[in-house]
Amino acid sequence: MGQFKCCCVGTLWCNVFLLLITIGYRSGSGSGTLVFAQGHNQPDEPEPEFLAQLTNFTVPQGRDVSFTCVVNNLGQYRVAWIKSDSKAILGIHTHMVSLNPRLSVTHNGHNTWKLHISHVQLNDSGSYMCQVNTDPMKSLSGYLDVVVPPDILNHPEQNLEEGISNEGGTIVLICSATGVPEPTVQWRREGGKDIILRTETREKQVVKSVEGEKLILTNVHRTDMGGYLCIASNGVPPSVSKRFDVHINFSPSIKAVNQLLGAPVEREVTLECIVEVYPRPLNGWYRNEGNLKLHSSNKYNISEAMINLYTWHLNLTIRHLTKADFGAYTCSSVNALGKSEARIRLQELRLPPKPTTTPTPYVHTTPKPRRKPPVNHQNKGLNEVVRAKETHHATNQMQENDIFAGLSGTGGAFFGSANTLSSNGALGDAAGAALGNGNANSNSHANGNFNTLSNGLINGAEVHTQLPTRNAGIYEKTHKSPTGVVPSPRSPWVFANGAAPQMHFSTQRLLLAANTITLFYVALSLFKFISHELSVAKVTATTLWRANG
Repeated sequence: MGQFKCCCVGTLWCNVFLLLITIGYRSGSGSGTLVFAQGHNQPDEPEPEFLAQLTNFTVPQGRDVSFTCVVNNLGQYRVAWIKSDSKAILGIHTHMVSLNPRLSVTHNGHNTWKLHISHVQLNDSGSYMCQVNTDPMKSLSGYLDVVVPPDILNHPEQNLEEGISNEGGTIVLICSATGVPEPTVQWRREGGKDIILRTETREKQVVKSVEGEKLILTNVHRTDMGGYLCIASNGVPPSVSKRFDVHINFSPSIKAVNQLLGAPVEREVTLECIVEVYPRPLNGWYRNEGNLKLHSSNKYNISEAMINLYTWHLNLTIRHLTKADFGAYTCSSVNALGKSEARIRLQELRLPPKPTTTPTPYVHTTPKPRRKPPVNHQNKGLNEVVRAKETHHATNQMQENDIFAGLSGTGGAFFGSANTLSSNGALGDAAGAALGNGNANSNSHANGNFNTLSNGLINGAEVHTQLPTRNAGIYEKTHKSPTGVVPSPRSPWVFANGAAPQMHFSTQRLLLAANTITLFYVALSLFKFISHELSVAKVTATTLWRANG
């Protein structure tokens, strides 16, 4: 303990270091402090004082930092920067003492001194002191905390095979990280999938993440395959991650999508198989119990697609099928751990023949023109009878023609479209179109204009047929015969003012029904015609007898 004088002679730095440096250990402190020789202010000058505390810094490694010390009333005293832990003087006033090129000091010419540290390193951490050589010494301290972002270490000794195991084995993944402060390590599965932790008793735990440097997967399954991420973080950005690949080896397991397929000749068909296997297998297609291997050609197209790391989709497309192509096919998959096969049987599919029908040609009949009776006032009653007979005969003839045109042969418009323009009504065509697959448009010109649109559909469609009802009374009055016989204004297959019920017929049943109905209407028409002729003959004879007295 004592005082030492440091003198420099003959050098440029003498004016700088003409200071008495006192090395003392304050009693009870237990630590050494470097102080400058006491300076001297005038007795009436105020003592130096600090205007602000030094700032504590926490900065990542590689950044720049500056400590600022503001002192008023410095006078003849000096400001020095000291590293507290090493007791080393870094700089005095604006002159550097330390040989570290990353350190520098500056002064603004008034009351502010700064210590600059560029590209801070981990060993720059610690306490820094701004000191004024008063008696007693005055100082302020600030702390620099240098932090280091996390980094994941590579393990050259770690075997690359540690991420590969046979199904049912164990995989251990290790991820070591460094950083200041010490980082934490977390394991997650790629794509947000769950991590399955199994025990020897086959109990399993499903988690999203696992903490720690080691991830141990026991009793591994093929579904555990994929990428696992090791994520290290310590609060200092950025966090870092590393990807580990897990592969599970197992023998092939193949399955046919359809074990039995049917296809007609001259078509093409695709056989499909799904196989689960790792590592990558050798896949193929065979015939004749595996004796004949198939290859891609004009006849066959063989392809495969990877669904995921261990699942494959196998396709065999056969073009222009012939009878020789029907039989058994085998899809096969082989790797170092085993082989698996699946059989598919291809059978001929016989399609029903397409129905062929020959529509009956439409026969259009023109009603006979009415003859004008001679004007004879004496035979007035006879002329009325003859006119009534001709009108009724023409009406019945037109009804028969319409019915025959709608229902003759195979049904007239049963299998086509019938458009009939009749002067007597839409009875025939409506009856034919009610059972047909077409449209019947009938225009009636007897005692008014009647427009009838009959739409008929077969094979499960609805049949809608309407008859005019606006002039129903006129229709009945016009067709009354002198004998009181009123022709039926509608066909049994025509539904007036409503929709016909739905009809579901097969082709054979429809033909049979059409023929039956046609025969029925022909017989009915003949019966009506004979009855009518007898009635007219009777009325004519009676009228002539009365007219001749």
